[in-house]
Amino acid sequence: MKDLVPLIFEESVPGRRASDLHEGAASVTHAMELLGSSLCRDDIAGFPEVSEPQAVRHFLRLSQLNFGQAVNFYPLGSCTMKYNPLINDEAAALPGFASLHPHTPPELAQGALELMERLEDALAEITGMDAASLHPAAGAQGELAGLLIVREWQRKRGGQRSKVIIPDTSHGTNPASCTLAGFETIVAKTGPRGYLEVGEIRGLLDDQVAAMMVTNPNTMGIFEAEIREIAAALHERGALLYVDGANLNALLGVAKPGDMGADIVHLNLHKTFSTPHGGGGPGAGPIAVKRELEPFLPAPRIVRRDDRFDFDYDRPDSIGALRAFYGNFGMLVRAYTYVLALGGDGLEAVGKLAILNANYVRKRLATNFPAASDETPMHECVLTHDLERRVKVSTLDIAKRLLDFGMHPPTIYFPLVVHGALMVEPTETESRETIDRFVEVMEQIYREAIDDPEKLKTAPHTTPVGRVDEASAARKPILRWTPSK
Repeated sequence: MKDLVPLIFEESVPGRRASDLHEGAASVTHAMELLGSSLCRDDIAGFPEVSEPQAVRHFLRLSQLNFGQAVNFYPLGSCTMKYNPLINDEAAALPGFASLHPHTPPELAQGALELMERLEDALAEITGMDAASLHPAAGAQGELAGLLIVREWQRKRGGQRSKVIIPDTSHGTNPASCTLAGFETIVAKTGPRGYLEVGEIRGLLDDQVAAMMVTNPNTMGIFEAEIREIAAALHERGALLYVDGANLNALLGVAKPGDMGADIVHLNLHKTFSTPHGGGGPGAGPIAVKRELEPFLPAPRIVRRDDRFDFDYDRPDSIGALRAFYGNFGMLVRAYTYVLALGGDGLEAVGKLAILNANYVRKRLATNFPAASDETPMHECVLTHDLERRVKVSTLDIAKRLLDFGMHPPTIYFPLVVHGALMVEPTETESRETIDRFVEVMEQIYREAIDDPEKLKTAPHTTPVGRVDEASAARKPILRWTPSK
């Protein structure tokens, strides 16, 4: 790629520059006004000198090098990489929302507070819970908030319980959040059918178990068929059921965690409610609870007082504030727009289409990439293969080769209980044509692995960067260009 497209430093010619309507000192003043004086320097050693077309082409080219859901199929299992509707961004960009200062007093932010209260009510209804808080800044912080609520609720009842049960298929953040909240994790083994069995949970319960944390559907993509019996067993021993809402996309309009016996649910707005992924944030990880746990939600809470909205800081049982201000407002506007645009029928269609697409992939790839479980999956399917045994082609090799076809690889080697796993989640926003092409590509890759395994072992071949030493790339990334002397 370097031979075809030179680095911008290699295109540099002394004295070459873009046109500037300002001259001399006026040009410098104009640059400082645009960028701020702190970002302007008199001289930078080795800085490329290029024309305006070269600069524009350089940055446009850079913008096209990465994979993104807006331009590529992105079946990253467990992450729900769905399309983010542009209407969400339009709503968040409305001046009354986008220009709202975080320190705006409640009496001047009534519209924003009402939107947030409505979103809390909608999320509580969707999950079958009694109250919700938009306070947590991300899904992992939502997890921590839920576990802190468990701890404070147990303490209020006079207990000092120290354990939380998690499945062997749990997301990695689950045990980490438990540790941060001061709990020891006890691992429950998944049954032979791919979900937890109540007998396993009963065998782990004792008077030190404060709660169980479970994702439903689980990370095998399978619905926890015994979830109600498990909830009853936990409640009999004074423990709570915490449902990680990472996979809520499959349940929208179809089933509610609250009806399954859940006491606490955290949500990922970037997964289920179409707010942007990645980039370091901002995130949003609302938490919803049953009525008896509402007093423990983070402070402050949004309340109505004489038909006006306000923040209530007088919450003696609250776990307190986990961050500055009340949620990442731009993400909340986007999520509310999504819920409002779809309505109840639309949300139900989301859940059903997500399930349909995942099962379609599973069925079409069954010959060469059989499912890891015989159970019908929900929104995602975990696939396996025999290429490692037959021709020494690994799951990583398959993932790298997919990049050559303009498709992001699915999640690989997860869940850990499945050898060489490929976790595929097409989401409801993908068309049948896109999914058919993915199936065709996977079948082609399988044939290539049999006929020419080296082609996969050296993939990708068409991306700007080829196969790298992943350990070195993670530990010693090259982040700065150094000019040759």
